[in-house]
Amino acid sequence: MTSTIIHPLAFVEDGAKIGSNCYIGPFCHVGSEVTLGDHVTLKSHVIIAGQTKIGEHTVVFPFASLGHIPQDKKFKGEQSTLEIGSHNTIREYVTMNPGTEGGGNITKIGDHGLFMVGVHIAHDCQVGNHVIFANHATLAGHVHVGDYAIIGGLSAIHQFVRVGEHAMIGGMSGAEQDVIPYGVIVGERAHLSGLNLIGLKRRSFSTPAINQLRDAYKILFDKNIKDSENSTLLQRLDMVTAQYQNSSEVMHIVNFIKNDSKRNICMPKYGS
Repeated sequence: MTSTIIHPLAFVEDGAKIGSNCYIGPFCHVGSEVTLGDHVTLKSHVIIAGQTKIGEHTVVFPFASLGHIPQDKKFKGEQSTLEIGSHNTIREYVTMNPGTEGGGNITKIGDHGLFMVGVHIAHDCQVGNHVIFANHATLAGHVHVGDYAIIGGLSAIHQFVRVGEHAMIGGMSGAEQDVIPYGVIVGERAHLSGLNLIGLKRRSFSTPAINQLRDAYKILFDKNIKDSENSTLLQRLDMVTAQYQNSSEVMHIVNFIKNDSKRNICMPKYGS
């Protein structure tokens, strides 16, 4: 048999759609437009508001606040949504806001993510699958985060920044510019410091693929490499494309840099 348990001290408003085998703990408040998938667990003191959808097998810990209106003065009460995927772990004091008219009216979180204590996901963010956000990592509005990205504790991501797949942002970093796929950035005003080699190995990228990424990275970002010192980034992109056009991993970086963005690419810290 399937059953959902709603603690007598929880409050679920009329109209909320609750899946099977859910658990809604004491002092939770679930709004009338909320949809919970099957096997969702709200431990206690969880507040979910607005047009928020949470996918199956997601677990939400005490004092998380999901779906309340954005912290954006341009927000005028328009209909907008927060969509959270399946198999996510959302720890204490996490906040996630819905979208705004200026960003497509949706904030979307993928599957299998871990969001540690105090994480904030602002309006209109798009977050991929299998991400890890450490304690108090924060996204400003309109940020895009790719699959398997790791955001270090106490880090802050500027609005409209793109964080590529498999990238890592070191703890206490301030990311003001786009982070290439597979890249590592660190610093108060963060700079690119290399590739996320440990993450690539853990996720079973082949040795040839990793070697190609390392070689391409040197051409793109190492000013001491022959033919790179006096060339522009666009010229170096052409060099890499000619040499590694058959490498899907390298071309992922090339296409990421070439795509239009509201922010520049985060670069190494030269001359230090």
